[in-house]
Formats: sequence, structure tokens, C-alpha cells
Amino acid sequence: MLEPIGSVEEFYAHALAIEREAAHCYRRFQEHFADHGEEVLAGLCGNLAHFEEDHHKLLLERSRSLKVPELPPERYRWLESGPPEAVDCELVFRLATPRELLEIALKAERNARRFFEWVAGTTANGEIHALADEMAREEAEHVQWVTRAIEYVRADGVDWEKLLAAGGGPGLALGGERRLRKGPPPAK
Repeated sequence: MLEPIGSVEEFYAHALAIEREAAHCYRRFQEHFADHGEEVLAGLCGNLAHFEEDHHKLLLERSRSLKVPELPPERYRWLESGPPEAVDCELVFRLATPRELLEIALKAERNARRFFEWVAGTTANGEIHALADEMAREEAEHVQWVTRAIEYVRADGVDWEKLLAAGGGPGLALGGERRLRKGPPPAK
């Protein structure tokens, strides 16, 4: 079991790391979605990155006079959480569907919300409680936004209506091309 956050400085260390990672990842997701013609998702991630960046700056200002401890860099990473060879981040971006990338964001946002709720519920310090409660509410809003975006994206990442309208579809991938040919089946 984790020990409750014992100081405002410790709280800020965690909050800053969470916000920094979220801002960084949302900027990467924004760029990826923009490069792949997913303008709505790129816009959402750009907005979330902006909110996370602004919040990170605010936390830096609030903690400017404090001695904030350093946390291990991998503590709140969304993608690269182990040794460099563990996850090839670029491979994730090449292989993941938009929905899978959003699910990574959703998991991180839910983890952040749960962390801040846990802090608010376990601390005896009124200042830490108020800060954690504020952060938990903001993370809950981000969870809602990402959840709505996931609902927007098809589960399989394929727009079958568009594909069928263009004359393609799952039947072609499963040997359906033979049904589309005129005349007898090819000789074996």
C-alpha cells in the first residue's frame, strides 16, 4: 500500500510529472492524427495539450518557492515506461489505430484521476486535499472528453461505409473477388 502524500512539495512533484507527460503525449497524438488526416482527433488532442501545458505552467508558478523533489522520469509515462528496448514508441504510432491511441490516453487520464482522488481521500493536510480535489475534477473532465472521442472513432478503425462506397469491402479480402468476376471460375 502506498503511503499518503506527506507534503505539498511531494504533491507538486507528482502533479507536475502527470501534467508534463500528458502535455507531451497529447502534442505527439495531435501531430500523429494531423499527419493521418484525423483533423477532429488532432484538434481534440491539441486542445487537451494546451490545457495540460497551461496547467503545468500554473503548477510551476504555484510551486516556484518550494523545493519540489525529483521523481523517476518513467513514473507517469504513457508509452515508454521501461528500459529503452521495452517499447518502440514509433512502432506504437505506426501500428495503433486512432481508437487504440485514445485508449492509451483514457487509461492515463483515469489513472491520474484515481491518483488525485486517492490523495484527496488519504491526506490529513487541508491544502493538499484541496489541490488534489481540484486536480481530480479536472482529470474527470478530461476522461469525459477522451471517452466521447473514443465513441466517435469506430472500434475497428475502418470506415466500412466509405470503403463499400468506393467498391471495396471485407468480401474482397476474403476471396469475394471471384464472385465479382463475370464468367466461370478460373481453372485450377
